[in-house]
Amino acid sequence: MTGETYQYIPRLTDTLLREKLEGTPAVLVRGPKWTGKTSSCERLAKSSLLLRDPDVYVRALDALVVQPSLLLRGDRPRLIDEWQLAPELWDAVISEADKTKGTSSQFLLTGSATPVNVKKLRHTGTGRIARLTMETMTLEESGESSEEVSLATLFQGDQATGVSTLTVEDYARIICRGGWPAVVTGMSSENLARDYVEALCESDMAEAVDVELDPDRARALIRSLARNSAQEANNATLLEDVRNAGVGMSDPTLRTYLNALRRLFVLEEVKAWAPTLRSRTPLRSTPVRHLCDPSIAAAALETNPEGLLNDLSTMGFLFESLCVRDLRVYARLLGGDVYHYRDKSGLEADVIIRLRDGRWAAIEVKLGGEARIDEGAAHLAALQNKIDVRKSGSPSFLMVLTGTAYAYTRPDGVHVVPVGCLCH
Repeated sequence: MTGETYQYIPRLTDTLLREKLEGTPAVLVRGPKWTGKTSSCERLAKSSLLLRDPDVYVRALDALVVQPSLLLRGDRPRLIDEWQLAPELWDAVISEADKTKGTSSQFLLTGSATPVNVKKLRHTGTGRIARLTMETMTLEESGESSEEVSLATLFQGDQATGVSTLTVEDYARIICRGGWPAVVTGMSSENLARDYVEALCESDMAEAVDVELDPDRARALIRSLARNSAQEANNATLLEDVRNAGVGMSDPTLRTYLNALRRLFVLEEVKAWAPTLRSRTPLRSTPVRHLCDPSIAAAALETNPEGLLNDLSTMGFLFESLCVRDLRVYARLLGGDVYHYRDKSGLEADVIIRLRDGRWAAIEVKLGGEARIDEGAAHLAALQNKIDVRKSGSPSFLMVLTGTAYAYTRPDGVHVVPVGCLCH
């Protein structure tokens, strides 16, 4: 994804990246491999150190031992790609920022993994290195959303109206294709997700934790995570699932493998939201897990668009992962975070978006069907009635996010919005 031999598709994080760089000496852009981090940074960089190039890395080793700051020489902003391959550069960048009294726009760092020995870094980077997460492409970025319903304007009280041309067949294709820029732009085949899973199992996960891992165990775990996408599956559930696949694994071993996926930004864990309730209904705190792109789950389950259409239950869970990915990106641009709600009475909301100013919204995801949409709206109404609005505030809006065609606001005030109409 380097150079200008392809048509660059602007990313929603581009403006935020420029703003962060103009306000701090350095910006770290992190996220899974193949999400376009390097491409975005190259558009701002005036020189680069591409450590993923084996020749560049070998030449850099001598400098890392003798004087890491030599590798920082070059026109600014200087891009250091895959910085975790040479963690010594982290402290070197911070030292350079201090020497220049915090001059902005000096360095861009990209990273597709957290270094194993991150605790050995002398500084956290606070005040010198800003952080930005990049994920796979949303439907807004890939041009597949009509962009008629803005999350920002829903928080401002707008009604929902719009039409999506995406069909259930389209969503099955998009889920299996994923939001990988190389695939969206036609540079790579739609087998990328399968190759991605193989690379994770054969080498990437082991490198991420610097421990020899069994590829068969890795495959079984990723398959279990895919099967349990968008569900409240704890470690015991994953262990049982893996063992049922004929692969032995202990709880400590499971934690090592999960840690590897977290370090690679492949595993996303949506935390539970804990509002103040009118009653003392116990809340469930288990996170809901999603793989970073629904195509990884589809590849791990060895399915394709036709397979998903023949198993709408599984497709519904992967569709929810797609929606959560897009909502996570859109919410982040508004300064918000994504959570989920579950209580022990069985009431749930698939997504809670909470902004830093305290405003929040509740969202249920339904692939389609009038009865399912009514069910989602009823869940949201029940949740609203449980919240102590004096302490947690009233929701800015309630929404059922769907794979249907039309966006509208129901008489009860609940928005029904196809994800193919949604934008930030």
